[in-house]
Amino acid sequence: MDWLALQARMPRDASMPRRSARLAALEAVLEGRQYDVLPYAFSKERSDAGEYVPLDERRPSVRTGLCRVVVEDSVSLLFSEGHWPSVTATDSKTATALSELIRETRLNEIMLEAATRGSVGSVAIQLRIIERRPYFEVLSTKYLTPVWRSDKPRELLSVTECFKVAAADLVAQGYAVDLGSGPYWFKRVWDDTAERWFLPVPVGVNPSLMPPDPGRTVLHGLEFVPIVWIRNISGSGGHDPDGPDGTCTFAASIDTVIEADYLLSQAGRGLKYGSDPTLVLKDPSGGLNLGGAVRSGGAASALTLPPEGDAKLLEINGNAAAAVLAHVQELRAIALEAMHGNRAHGDRMGAAQSGRAIELMCQGLIWLADRLRISYGDAGLLALMSMLCKASNCIAGGLEVAGGAAENLDAGGLKLVWPSWFPASFADRQAQASSVVTLLGAGVIDHTQALAIVTPLYGLGGTGPPVEVGTDV
Repeated sequence: MDWLALQARMPRDASMPRRSARLAALEAVLEGRQYDVLPYAFSKERSDAGEYVPLDERRPSVRTGLCRVVVEDSVSLLFSEGHWPSVTATDSKTATALSELIRETRLNEIMLEAATRGSVGSVAIQLRIIERRPYFEVLSTKYLTPVWRSDKPRELLSVTECFKVAAADLVAQGYAVDLGSGPYWFKRVWDDTAERWFLPVPVGVNPSLMPPDPGRTVLHGLEFVPIVWIRNISGSGGHDPDGPDGTCTFAASIDTVIEADYLLSQAGRGLKYGSDPTLVLKDPSGGLNLGGAVRSGGAASALTLPPEGDAKLLEINGNAAAAVLAHVQELRAIALEAMHGNRAHGDRMGAAQSGRAIELMCQGLIWLADRLRISYGDAGLLALMSMLCKASNCIAGGLEVAGGAAENLDAGGLKLVWPSWFPASFADRQAQASSVVTLLGAGVIDHTQALAIVTPLYGLGGTGPPVEVGTDV
């Protein structure tokens, strides 16, 4: 079975856009639910009617989860504790206030979730301000439709959320609907003035005719749409460059991962048969047929056969299992190469490696994370910082942070300074220190620039403009 065949088995609502079904299917792969649509367990070879169940009707008993592994590895290189970028700005007050807002809103957790969920193609982050305190929420984009401004194509004009919901869920949210009335349309729209809610209507009604819900509509008055839309790996092939979605991180390897899952499941099934082989009796007289029943299972007891009879064990050669495992290793390498995952084996490292050596060993994963920095750094995190600066100028009294208020923040010169991919070893630090001393003695750099170079290596509290280092170790 390939990905197209498996995707065709997943439920799809004809009244929803094809994009919604595609993103929902990719989300199922990311969460490991792609095989849930298959009706039979892998160990069930016969249906209740006694018919043989083909392999593509069974759920694999082994799931490698390589797609999720590569996504989590790449996201860890983006926004984990040791890889979180620092925010600099022309105004020092702005940089300090944004650092406090990042800490209070736990923005690193938000960006980790956004980069993980956005690996299917896109993700949205909503800004909410409650009593002058900012909060962020990650939104799945499979039911969201963005509209961009014609005069500023990179700015949102509106974002519409529309999907079907059960009547019971609406009742739980306080809506006065009949429990037995079937599914309803749910809709809300964000624009530069408000978050507009609409009263749910039955599915048979056109969603464009839904009446507004003034009781739940919120007027934010921010003068911009409080949502940042992030395309995953923008600029890659396989998607519409002007569309709402980027390229899925793991789409190129789904077929290979499915093949590996089924091969490993079959290998496990073969090993179980090898441990308990099937016994086949050849009895021309019919004396051992035990009432016509077919014997199966292992050789648990000795048999006495007539001279014309025969008994054999259906065994599986152990070389087949080894061949399957070797083939799965090749499939794993192909899948990781297609996703730019980490193909290095840590158990093969004989000694401690420098940061540069580990970087070269994980070069494919670093290339993937470097591209993700553009999508989730420049187009994601920086956009959120700029949005916070705009909000501080729109809200009376500014945004509330620990120790005061962040008011009239200037977004000029906002920049992300990313740390090294891997921690530097003592040899790396010694080489870097020697280079800094040489450059300082030659007058190429001054003490402020030298401090900016060694600060990330030793965790110093010095200040100064960020300086690009020739070798990122």
